[in-house]
Amino acid sequence: MTATLSAVGALVVADPATAGFASIPSPSSNRLGPLHMYGLMIALGVIAAVELGRARWRARGGNPDDVYAIALWAVPAGLIGARLYHVITDWNRLYSGGRWWPEAFKVWNGGLGIPGGAALGIAVGVWVAHRRGWRLGPGLDALIPGIPLAQAIGRIGNWWNQEVFGRPTSLPWGLEISPKNRPVDYLTSSTFHPTFLYELIWNLALCGLLIWLDRKRTLRPGTVLPLYIGGYFLGRLWIEALRSDEATHILGLRVNIWLSIIGIGGSAIALLVRGVRRRPGDSEEPYRDGHRWVDPRSAELDDEADPDADAEGSGDADAVASTDGDGEGADPSGDEADDDAGEADLSDEPAEGQPPT
Repeated sequence: MTATLSAVGALVVADPATAGFASIPSPSSNRLGPLHMYGLMIALGVIAAVELGRARWRARGGNPDDVYAIALWAVPAGLIGARLYHVITDWNRLYSGGRWWPEAFKVWNGGLGIPGGAALGIAVGVWVAHRRGWRLGPGLDALIPGIPLAQAIGRIGNWWNQEVFGRPTSLPWGLEISPKNRPVDYLTSSTFHPTFLYELIWNLALCGLLIWLDRKRTLRPGTVLPLYIGGYFLGRLWIEALRSDEATHILGLRVNIWLSIIGIGGSAIALLVRGVRRRPGDSEEPYRDGHRWVDPRSAELDDEADPDADAEGSGDADAVASTDGDGEGADPSGDEADDDAGEADLSDEPAEGQPPT
């Protein structure tokens, strides 16, 4: 992943004539050996999101392995939702008239709709988290920042596929697109807005903003979700307006522009209805039953760090075992105990604390 991110960061080609930057090149193939780079970028994004979620859930007192259990269900659901969204919104353009088989299943060629993936993935993740006893507010706050991180890394796959670019541009960071991948209306143009890169940067910034706001601990639990939805669609709105690839239109606007408007409006309503500021009754406990997860390794380290406690406990036990009832050392031979027993038998007086016979 580091190598790929470094490659994207160094995509700009220097123009020797101007000693400036000419353009961002595109790869000649979407494969690196046997690997489909589009799929690899999605996988790396998922791994990064899961590991970020584990760290944030552990910091809240939750068992980080819960996140693996949730991802086992939420990630496949997200992929299914993303593909369904793409197929449904582009049905007439790409899949109608029997063209859907088998093209609708070739996800390695691109065509994953983020809105559908986020919606179904979050829904299934919430269901699994609820069954594991999570408080959903703190749980969502822990996991949601990982979604824009995964989206940002996944967008690198669009660069490998030469897709998700915008209208022609002469800006220094214009993206080179090979003639076979250019829109029909722009066959003579060579560089285009790298809208995938704009969204990558936007999502990384959104991830950082959500983490920063959550760390202030002034938001109500569960507020990170509507903030993510509103923030993502705000960026998607202006980025979508730059795109030049074919898309389904409704009333003259791309379908994703309409969805962005709905997403921004819905998140604003949710924030207004729920409120943003933390209230006295809001709970940060990770689980509904109130327990907190304790790392077994930290408990072992605590024991190793305080050996005196074990030594004192052992010493007290030895001291008790080595004394008799009067607090004096016991006679190993047992003769003294026998003499006391004999005196007690010869005495007519009852033992102290015992009833007379």
